[in-house]
This record gives sequence, C-alpha cells and structure tokens, in this order.
Amino acid sequence: MVRRFEIKVPCTSSNIGPGFDVVGLSLSLYLTLSVTVDAQLKNTAPTLRYTGEGASEAPLDAYKNLTTRTALYVLRCAGISSFPLGVSIDVNNEVPFGRGLGSSGAAVVAGLLLGDALGELRLPKERLLDHALMIERHPDNVTAALIGGFVGSYLLDLSPEDTTAKAVPLSEVLPEYPPDAGAEWGKDPPAPPHGIGHYIRFGWAPEIDVIAIIPQFEVSTAKARSALPDSYSKADLIFNLQRLAVLTTALARSPPDQGLIFQAMQDRVHQPYRKHLIPGLPRILASVTPSTHPGLLGICLSGAGPTILALASTSRPNQQAIADTICHEFSKEQITCHVQFLHVTTEGATCTEQSP
Repeated sequence: MVRRFEIKVPCTSSNIGPGFDVVGLSLSLYLTLSVTVDAQLKNTAPTLRYTGEGASEAPLDAYKNLTTRTALYVLRCAGISSFPLGVSIDVNNEVPFGRGLGSSGAAVVAGLLLGDALGELRLPKERLLDHALMIERHPDNVTAALIGGFVGSYLLDLSPEDTTAKAVPLSEVLPEYPPDAGAEWGKDPPAPPHGIGHYIRFGWAPEIDVIAIIPQFEVSTAKARSALPDSYSKADLIFNLQRLAVLTTALARSPPDQGLIFQAMQDRVHQPYRKHLIPGLPRILASVTPSTHPGLLGICLSGAGPTILALASTSRPNQQAIADTICHEFSKEQITCHVQFLHVTTEGATCTEQSP
C-alpha cells in the first residue's frame, strides 16, 4: 500500500524584545513536506527534492539533512533502526535561512513529525517536544513551531550524559556532521528523558498584525550567541524581567495598549550586543515609533536577527508605511529587504494523511 501525507510547520520568531530564550511566536510562513511511502521503490534512504527558500543549499543526503536526521533519531528512539523502504519527500520552504525566523527549528519539528508518521508511533506533542529539546537546546522556537501561537517555555537541566550524547543530531553544529554520518552513525541514541520541556500558551489579541522586514544577508545563530556576554548586571536583568512580565499579558488584551506594548518590548539582554552584526541596528529600531507611525505597537529583532519584527494594530492600517521606513533605513547601509505581512498561527505543526 502506498501512503501519502503532508507535514506543515510554521516559521517562528523568538525573544519578542525582552523574552530572550523564553518566548516564541509562530507565524504564517511554512516549511511543507509532501511525503510518499511506496515500498516497491525499494530505496533505503529517503529521496529529497527541494523548492523555495534555500533550495540550492539544503543537503539532499538524508543522513546529513537536519529534517531526515531528526526523523531517524525519533525512529531509533522507538527501536526502529532504519527508514522504511521507498520514502520520497518533496520539500517546499518559505522560511529564509539565517534570518531569525526559526528555519532550523522548523526543520527539527518537521523531522519530529516525519519520524512519528513513518514509524506510525502516534507520539503526543509533549513527547515530541522532549525529542526536539535533545536536538535544539533552546526551547523558544521549537515549542512555538510545534504547539503554535504565542508561547513561553523552559527546559529542565539535562545530565552531562544526555548533553554529550554523540548520536543526537544537534541542530547548532550543522552542517558539521562527522564524516561517518551515514546509515551507521547514531545507531543507538539515548531516548530523551520524559518531561524535559514545559510551556504555556499566552493569549494574542486579534487586532495585532505582524510585519517581518527581512534583510538580504544571514546572521548565524552561533555567531549571534557568541556576541553575548557571559554575565549581566542586576539592573539589566531587572529591566528585562519587568518588561517581560508586562508584555505577555499586554499582547493578549483587546484593544492593544500601544504605549504599554511599545515600552514592554524594549530589551537590554541581547539586542545591544548584536548591533555590530546588523549595520545601523539602533537607528533602524528607533526609526519607527508610535508617535511617528500611528498604529505601531512595538519593534524588535526577530530571534538573533537580522529580520526586524514590527507589531501593528489592525485598527490603524499603517503597515506599509512602517515597512517602507525600515526598508529605507536599511538602504542607507546598502542593504535590500523583503517584507512579509504575516499573522500569528495557532495550530502549530500538522501532519495530514492524504487520500490514496
């Protein structure tokens, strides 16, 4: 029997100003996998075809591709040592690489659902999240992509044995798989402990739209993390904690309070330390305010950047002017941008069986 199913994973934005490594938001750009399983084809590893963003960069070797490598990890944790025969995957990707929109998190979550479907495991999302957090140690993006909506999350401490397990396909070391990362690599991985990831979904006011201004250059997560200090002042930590405590409630209130949200999205933990990675960042973040652009609710880096995320009220349709101003400021640095007008998705990642 031939099986067909579709996996759809939203892109994500994390931090949302003061919520560094804590909050994530799922948005309406998608990584989509159209999967066929036909044992008569007899290929032992999935065949991969890519279209869309990053198609020329994505590894087509199933043993060196983050999505299929994650799927194999899920299967092996369930005692299934290899892919089933005859798997072919058509990938269409709308999520740009290295722009702070959760491309690696989407790839991991797609792999979780792929492994679950191939093995017919029917794992609950809470257990899939445990697997995700063995691969992607920062819970904000993967939780938002898997669960959907505006979420806060945390990861329990793992033992040294868990964190150094060589057979787990860690997302942040990609594409540096070892030379032997073929069918035999990662043959006996540790199953993730139960309940290592916890989350809560916050509300999101329906009057809030999202604008993503996407500069045409990449910032690697590893490089952005290396820019951060090892310690912070008490004053800066208090500054962020105060604002995050307000922000998670303010974004759920209807109608949105413009002044409250704009001030609550300020940050002293990651954006100031990443400004050298994004030319003109302080000026760009200051280029639009509620007074200069009525309807603007807040502005921040999306994840590690360089994408700028602007929140705007649907009651004051000023989104194009907000985007145009930010694009103009980037143009002063000889940087071009793409703009996406997005909405918050609430469903999270899905896997849908297709009719034969």
